[in-house]
Amino acid sequence: MAEQVARDLAAPAFAGDWLLGALKPHGVLAGLERPTFLAMYYDLLATLMTRQLMLGQSAVLDCLINDEIAERWSQVAQQYGARLLVIECSCTDEAEHRRRVETRQRNIPGWHEVDWAHVERMRREYPPLTFTHLTVDAIYSIADNHEKVHHYLTDPPMAAST
Repeated sequence: MAEQVARDLAAPAFAGDWLLGALKPHGVLAGLERPTFLAMYYDLLATLMTRQLMLGQSAVLDCLINDEIAERWSQVAQQYGARLLVIECSCTDEAEHRRRVETRQRNIPGWHEVDWAHVERMRREYPPLTFTHLTVDAIYSIADNHEKVHHYLTDPPMAAST
């Protein structure tokens, strides 16, 4: 979905896993404790977003976030007269979600494929978002979800950061 949104907006899509895949072969991630790793991860994405906003352009960030990160990025967007619109992708059919995770091949250079254990760990680590966002359910077609996302981006709720 992130790639499609980026194409629609003619904006870059910055995917967290692709950044990590570029860093890992150089030993940058080795030995980092989880808090340091996450701080670096989110700061890298924020820097890329900030640069695009400085140029007056949109950016699409493809990653898991929590309310703290959403608030921080929203404040950055506001500094540049932009707004942060968060779209959460989920799958309400757990068996189908698991099947998709276990069979997909993202082929990110330098990075591993995500397994179901990782998905379960992320569910424990990331509480449900309370920051204003749109949730799309991957059980529905890409076309249906794309339509929902398009509507959200063109007519966002008033509570979204402005």
